[in-house]
Amino acid sequence: MGKKLLRDNVFLLNVYQIYTWLVFFPFLAITTTVFGIIATILAITFGGRVASVMGVIWSRLNSYITPMFVQVIGKEKIEKKQSYVIVANHQSHYDIFVIYGWMPVDFRWVMKIQLLKVPFLGYSCYKIGHIFIDRSNPEKAKESINAAKDRIKGGTSIMFFPEGTRSNDGKLREFKKGAFKFALDMDLPILPVTIVGSRNVLPARSIKLFPGRAKLIVHDPIDITGYTEARMEELMAIARQRIEEGLQKYS
Repeated sequence: MGKKLLRDNVFLLNVYQIYTWLVFFPFLAITTTVFGIIATILAITFGGRVASVMGVIWSRLNSYITPMFVQVIGKEKIEKKQSYVIVANHQSHYDIFVIYGWMPVDFRWVMKIQLLKVPFLGYSCYKIGHIFIDRSNPEKAKESINAAKDRIKGGTSIMFFPEGTRSNDGKLREFKKGAFKFALDMDLPILPVTIVGSRNVLPARSIKLFPGRAKLIVHDPIDITGYTEARMEELMAIARQRIEEGLQKYS
């Protein structure tokens, strides 16, 4: 019985890979192009907040057709008119769909400068107001973050993956300081978020998709009152611990 189940699963997974190439990837390309154009027009006409709705629809459509279903836990901890520095773990490209599709706040991404070159997507994200940084050039990265400070107010938050890159094994990597320095400079609370399950849908360093479920866990915000750059490591440790607790509890 066990061997038969294994054979059936392998067969179904192989069939599913055909589905991903014939259905999902063409759908992704089409929706990225169409929603990118619409979002760009809306950003030029009405501003980034209106245009960002296209990102939500884009993310959910591509998640459902994968299919990946997302459960949000703890969204009641968010104050709607409060801006945050959101920090989340990073395990998969599908984290983009999870955050963009289900994070219940208006926010702007911090994105790698290379993504600016992606047709439609890069220009659309630029017009919406997402922040592109060149990680190979610390001075230019700092300039990009400083230039973005005027956009992060009035309930609009900023989103960081403080690990800097995806985790290959699902374990939490060491955090970089950029998000926490931004929080101190802007006097904004930090909102730790844990993403669980996305790496089972699309592992890091892979294009092999699997159907699955993901969870987005919102933790209690961290009040930065009293913290300075001298205590930044302590602040980073608190945020990292909360995200790690989410991984341990919900994985």
